[in-house]
Amino acid sequence: MVLNTDLKEIMMDHALRTISYIADIGDLVVLMARRRFVPHDMEEAPKINRTPKMICHVFESEEAQFIAQSIGQAFQVAYMEFLKANGIEDHSFVKEMDYQEVLNSQEIFGDELQMFAKKEMQKEVVVPKAKGEILGVVIVESGWGSMLPTVVIANLAPSGAAARCGQLNIGDQIIAINGVSLVGLPLSTCQNYIKNTKTQTVVKLTVVPCAPVVEVKIKRPDTKYQLGFSVQNGVICSLLRGGIAERGGVRVGHRIIEINNQSVVAVPHEKIVNLLATSVGEILMKTMPTSMFRLLTGQETPVYI
Repeated sequence: MVLNTDLKEIMMDHALRTISYIADIGDLVVLMARRRFVPHDMEEAPKINRTPKMICHVFESEEAQFIAQSIGQAFQVAYMEFLKANGIEDHSFVKEMDYQEVLNSQEIFGDELQMFAKKEMQKEVVVPKAKGEILGVVIVESGWGSMLPTVVIANLAPSGAAARCGQLNIGDQIIAINGVSLVGLPLSTCQNYIKNTKTQTVVKLTVVPCAPVVEVKIKRPDTKYQLGFSVQNGVICSLLRGGIAERGGVRVGHRIIEINNQSVVAVPHEKIVNLLATSVGEILMKTMPTSMFRLLTGQETPVYI
């Protein structure tokens, strides 16, 4: 809860479990949370697969870093309570210096800033097409937590212009279109840029070839050190900024495919949570954007643009 002491008003009130992302940037605190869905009638109540709405709060404060750290500590307390509730031994709180040592030992896995900054990693793709023809792609967000947030090709129309050029693949990240950078832009804005190429006969894309599956590597010496992310039905729904999970490559909005070389696609939620909570040492995961997963498994019909 955030209170305005001058106006004596509640500016924000969210349950801890609804918070998906917290970050401090200079004097700014950025917080993203899932809005609670309140059904208007009983017929809407059973619709469990409803896509949650997100709300973003931006606050300015000289104590931005302290506020973000406090919320992070709240996550740690909640995690310790989870361990107790599940009978996992060693309930002692982690000293800040101990966790810092664990954090320092966690390498930044798949450093996107370094990888994407190299010109040799980028590829310029020229897509010829008929005037009035769509590009023929489905794009999704790369995932919150990405150090270089952009959009990913999730599907290609079999006979579309993008597929015909033979140089694009599912998983490729688009960082620019016709010289305009897409890095950090909302998904809807990126989609509009692509839709606006319909009248053109040539489209130039700057892409970084990537596999559809993202590999994650987290190092945790003991269960008393929180991983720093939460999962709901196999989907990563929140991430602690600056934690070992973020440094290891975890992205909010991704579907977990494997944990330590074991497929968890058809594994119940409780078993996935227990597997993560009890894993120590080097934890290897494979993930992909949830929308891409649903498209590739036939759970959603692609809408090409």
